[in-house]
Amino acid sequence: MIRLDNIGFSYGEGEVLYDIDFSIGPGEMAGIIGPSGSGKTTLLRILLGELRPTSGARTSPGGRTISVGYVPQLEPAERNFPLTVEEMVLLGSAASSTRRPWFGRRERNVAFGVMDRLGIAGLASRRLNALSGGQFQRALIARSLMSNPELLLLDEPTSGIDLGTRQSVLELLDELRADGYAVVLTTHDLNWVASHLPRIVCLNRRIIADGPPLDVLNEEVVAETFGARMQVLVHNGRPVVIDP
Repeated sequence: MIRLDNIGFSYGEGEVLYDIDFSIGPGEMAGIIGPSGSGKTTLLRILLGELRPTSGARTSPGGRTISVGYVPQLEPAERNFPLTVEEMVLLGSAASSTRRPWFGRRERNVAFGVMDRLGIAGLASRRLNALSGGQFQRALIARSLMSNPELLLLDEPTSGIDLGTRQSVLELLDELRADGYAVVLTTHDLNWVASHLPRIVCLNRRIIADGPPLDVLNEEVVAETFGARMQVLVHNGRPVVIDP
């Protein structure tokens, strides 16, 4: 769907990413892990097409344009906007509503269908500041789905939400993946991605390792990625990272 070949990126003189080879296809889900400043968000923005690589190429099959949805990190300030859930979700279709400055019946019907699927239709008239962390995360995902994307990018979707909510968000993302969406997310939570995702990309300015959790997460890869030595055990066929 999207392929990055030998990608590099710099902000001025500071090289953020280099030697990045990565691809994602329909129905695939990958979690990108790495420390703060490792380039995770920059990589998402390159996949999104918001940033142009300094070197290398971002390509898609036949050169066609891929529709991409983006879910940013949870920002407390965004929840203070005087919007309802429905109004925020409708903003996801703003790019396609170029002929008029308002949303019509079609957009509202689509928004209701998306909210219903994500289990938040009953919250349509609720203000953002009245939502729980999990409800707000679902509203953000609903907004991103309004553009009917083929690829869904999520920046730290598990940050600031409890364990039960993390599980429900994962189940939702897995349903979207099963429907053919490609899903790429970033996270700091090593054991969450190890126990829930089929593919992990370890990133620290370059890709240290990429593959199934059991093949990727070992003590050498973790140390090179995070700059700290940690123990990696295997429990029920899944790696578990422990800070000694």
